[in-house]
Amino acid sequence: MNIAVSACLLGEKVRFDKGHKRDSFIVDELSKFAKFIRFCPEDLAFGSPRPTLRLVSKENSMIVESNKTGEDLSDPLLKASMENLDEISSYRLSAIIFKSKSPSCGLSSAKLYSENGFTEGKTDGLFAKICKERFPLLPMEEEGRLNDPWLRENFVMQVFAYDAFEKFKINAQMKDLVLFHQKAKFLLQSKAEVHYRSLGKIVGNHDKKPFDLILEEYEHLFKTTIAKKSSIKKTRNVLEHMAGFIKKSIDQHEKKMLHEQIEDYAKKIVPLIVPLSTLKIYATKYESIYLLEQMFLEPYPKELALRSDIKSGK
Repeated sequence: MNIAVSACLLGEKVRFDKGHKRDSFIVDELSKFAKFIRFCPEDLAFGSPRPTLRLVSKENSMIVESNKTGEDLSDPLLKASMENLDEISSYRLSAIIFKSKSPSCGLSSAKLYSENGFTEGKTDGLFAKICKERFPLLPMEEEGRLNDPWLRENFVMQVFAYDAFEKFKINAQMKDLVLFHQKAKFLLQSKAEVHYRSLGKIVGNHDKKPFDLILEEYEHLFKTTIAKKSSIKKTRNVLEHMAGFIKKSIDQHEKKMLHEQIEDYAKKIVPLIVPLSTLKIYATKYESIYLLEQMFLEPYPKELALRSDIKSGK
């Protein structure tokens, strides 16, 4: 899959001081499962090294100024941003990862100044803003927030679910959508139970709508749902629900151990991988194909080991 990434996070020396901000998770781990499409509108517009920039609120609009001279640099940065946007848009993207706090790439973290020089708050950088407008449902995150294990796990799950749907929809038919929805059940419930039920109604198609319309409606709500954050409470409910599918097969000892592990997960004593691994073992042992086919069991490559961190749940 293709992920657009701020060039400095890939180790490229494109920052204002001709330095970089190489991110080890992105470069050393995520790179094993994705092709990166680099971008840096500031380097494209002004080169490196260059004077620093800042966002300034002026007459009900936002401009980009040089910190050194106060010159309005909005037009050249916007031009470079549009060039970068057109370039990354030529790929079938599954996500964008931005550099935090950047006046071009910050995602709700770029400082916004008033004309008198005081900080008004935080906002999207210029490039991040137009990316959100072009790709309203595309997974987007900053590298800074990905240092939080909970946000990282949620983002990676969203990215791989988004990519799975993009690949699925290419030659999909109604029967395929029914099966896809079935396999996504617990992943969707871990995000939003209400949305999962609404998606089921779309698949049910009681109004006999044409498949193209059904797929379009499903895609929009599916991508909206996977963007929501999971929680320990919602995940615990999903684990209990999954356990219910094998309760008639497992013996009392197995049942006791599984529910203790789910309880320990809810109390933040053990990470999510513990009860999930046990569920997978039992599903394999008792041939529960329905559970084994669930996306929630392995929503992304296990090598990323994100569910092994006890802090990945909140």
